[in-house]
Amino acid sequence: MLTPKKVSFLCAENQSFAETGGVSKNNAHANFVPAFKDTDTGEVTISRFKDGRPAPCHVIDGLPDKWIIRRDLKGCVIELKVTIVSGFVRLGRFFSRQEAADFMEHYYQ
Repeated sequence: MLTPKKVSFLCAENQSFAETGGVSKNNAHANFVPAFKDTDTGEVTISRFKDGRPAPCHVIDGLPDKWIIRRDLKGCVIELKVTIVSGFVRLGRFFSRQEAADFMEHYYQ
């Protein structure tokens, strides 16, 4: 069995892509919407707050329950399926963070 993904992966990704188009603050003006994808099923969902409102950045508490492995006592997500990746949706297409960073570098520099 694969080890569940700890939610701290988002912090590491934000640091890795901080100065690129792979973070929301650097690509929102190009119509990139924070999203997640289950690479096992291909299902994509935009990032949402727990109450269902779209989020301006990657928020895990609004992910589908079937993607969540474990929550803490307050109900906050602490582990996800290992197949969940963060990225963005633009014009109906999912972009990984790297793909978004590459797109922004190529078209918005």
